[in-house]
This record gives sequence, structure tokens and C-alpha cells, in this order.
Amino acid sequence: MLDDGESVVGWDVGGAHVKAALARDGRIVDIVQWPCPLWQGLDHLDHAIEATLARWPAARHALHAVTMTGEMTDLFANREAGVVGIASHMQTALGPGLLLYAGPERWIAPAQAQAHWHAVASANWLASAELVARNLRDALLVDIGSTTTDLIAVRDGKVLSLGRPPAALAGAHDAGRDDVSRLASGELVYLGVVRTPLCALARRIAFGGRDLNVMNEFFATSADVFRLTGELDPEHDQHAPADNGAKTAEATRARLARMVGLDARDASEDAWLGFAREWRRAFVDELRFNLGRVLAAAGLPASAPLVAAGCGSFLVEGLAQAGGRHVLGFERMARLDRPLSAVDEQRSRWARVCAPSVAVALLGSSVGAEARARR
Repeated sequence: MLDDGESVVGWDVGGAHVKAALARDGRIVDIVQWPCPLWQGLDHLDHAIEATLARWPAARHALHAVTMTGEMTDLFANREAGVVGIASHMQTALGPGLLLYAGPERWIAPAQAQAHWHAVASANWLASAELVARNLRDALLVDIGSTTTDLIAVRDGKVLSLGRPPAALAGAHDAGRDDVSRLASGELVYLGVVRTPLCALARRIAFGGRDLNVMNEFFATSADVFRLTGELDPEHDQHAPADNGAKTAEATRARLARMVGLDARDASEDAWLGFAREWRRAFVDELRFNLGRVLAAAGLPASAPLVAAGCGSFLVEGLAQAGGRHVLGFERMARLDRPLSAVDEQRSRWARVCAPSVAVALLGSSVGAEARARR
């Protein structure tokens, strides 16, 4: 049984998933991810919280360390309203023992969310990178998720912020660490291995010996590509396809075929697999381009590894080989890289997928330990 003085639950409240990690005595003991289409309403967040507490009943009395990106969804009028709304909702559900992550060594109470919303908004990547910086002097975090990819440099044991805000936002709070700045620098790439519409990947694509214009319709997503190549773990394929259809190979080929005005029966299974690999190439090329930008700007030594995270971490090895670098799994940052059992191995895999929740659970454990020491 857990008690309130020893356990911390790290929450990463996204727009499409809720991820939670349970730490006890500064060690990760369990990790979970729930689909949560937050743009459809806060009741989806309630369901994720309820499912998590049903899994860990004693965690109702734990310290809860929260980071988020869900404030970006169009459920909220603006990001400030999103941060305040999620913080308030989480506190109502979880009680007073809740802190919001607001950057390295910065934690605030939900009551302060409005005053510090810039620091809280979409800071989950920063929590992951802070944990990397506590473990490695030089590295580049590559977190390829379901929706986005974060490329974050750590140099001399500190997280670098390479982004520069537009001139109109130069005086903004936490400027350089916000999404618009990171989009400019290449640190944030809006590509993920599950939810990215394929029409966002390429204007033209090769098929049958010809380059074809792509249909700009929501016919298929990146999950179709990586499902057909066999790289996407079914456990991470938690959202409905574009047509709300099946996730079988046959249905997946049909969705890919629609992207170029065809039906699955118009070509062989091998041809559609080759087509999926063309989309995969376009996806990886975009990541490689932005990775090169970030590496060049950060000036990292050649010995600095890529730290692989996210449900798309299967792509990191290829990116590293192309640049002559080695790879470390994010699970190493959580001391979960030496599994002794099948349960340990599963926990290690989920630590990669749910890196920000693992990070705030462990970073929050330090805060909890300091608070107990002052009692």
C-alpha cells in the first residue's frame, strides 16, 4: 500500500492522450497511457483520471505533479484559459496535493496558474529534457510522439532553448521556450507516428513509377503507414483511423490508396507496402532536416548521444546512424534500462513512450522529499 509521504504521480495531460507515471521513493513503479480526445470535452479527462486512480487507489493521497499540452486544443478560447481550466479541473479531481511544472526547478500551485500560464503551457518537453540534463552532460532528446516530435539539446548539463520569438512577441514571458519559437528553430516538429494526416507530409508522392499529386483530404494518417510497415506497436495505436474503420492490413491499404485516388484492389500488397515506405521516407526526411538544424545550432560534440523517447522511438536509431551518433533510451534517465523481468521490461518500454509523465514524477519526487525534510 502506498502512502501520501512516499508516492508521486506524474501527469502529462495532452490533447490526445493522458499519460501517468507512479513513483515511490523516487523510483518509477508503474506507467499508463489513456486515449483522451480533449477537444471533445473535459469528460474525457475525467475518464482518464478515474481509470488511473482505479489502477492506483492509494494514489488519491499522493503528490500529483502535472505538466500539459492540452491547453492548445480548441476546447478552450485561448491557451491561458486552457492552462487555468486544466489546472482547476485536475485539482478538483485530485485534491490539494497538486503542483504544476513551470520549468526547471519551478513548481507552482494551481491558484498561481493564471499568473504563470506562459511557463506552464506546453512545457512537457522541458520536463523530459530537464531529466536528461540531470543524467547526461551533452545529449539531444528526440521524442517522437503520436502527434509531435521534440528535438531538444542538452549542453554542459543544461537544457538549451534555441528558439527566438517573433519580434512582436519579444517581451513575452518564457519567450524562446514557447511553441512558436520552437517551431521557428526546428525544436518542435508537428509530425507524429499516429495522428499526422498524410496530406501534411508531402505534396507529391511516388507510386507505380510516377510522382503523383497527393489528395489533400483526411483519408489516412501516419498510423496507417507505420502499421503497414509493422513498426507501430498496437498498444500505442489508440485512436480511430481517419475513416473510423478497422485497423486491419486490408483496411489500412484502402486508406493509403485513397490518398492517390485508388482502391486497394488496384495494386498488390507488396506495392502498397512500398507506397507506405515512400510516406515513411517523407516523414523521416522532414525529421532529419530539423534534427540537422538543431544539432548545428546547439554545437553539440560528436560524442553526444540521441536520447530516444516517444511511441515513434523506433525511428531514432536510423536518424542516429545517418549522423554517426549513438542512441540511449529515455528509460535510462529513469534508471529502468536494466529490466530483470517481463514486468520490468514493459515498464521500461512505457517509460520511453510516456517520457514527460515519468520526468515530472521523478522531478516531483525531489520536491516532495525536500518538503518532507522540512517537516
